[in-house]
Amino acid sequence: MSFQAYLDNIETKTGLTPRQFIELASQKGFGPGTKATPILEWLKADYDLSRGYGMALVHVITKGPQISAKHVGTDGAHADQTDTLWLDGKAGNPASAG
Repeated sequence: MSFQAYLDNIETKTGLTPRQFIELASQKGFGPGTKATPILEWLKADYDLSRGYGMALVHVITKGPQISAKHVGTDGAHADQTDTLWLDGKAGNPASAG
């Protein structure tokens, strides 16, 4: 599953966009420099997100939307269309427009 697909599935499950999660995390004191464990514990307790899904949010909360270009443009299961994740809701993602 691509990084973006994880974020889109989280939105489907919770009704919250990645940007909304970043805002909620900030209110809890989570951001750059925060270790993964407290963020994962919060996401599991409040949103029942597994570690795999949680780690996608840990990345955007602690590092922002930029990801490695390693899988961009590949054909694998983890391929993303761009090295910048869309955080404002899957319905508005220009990369999904066809």
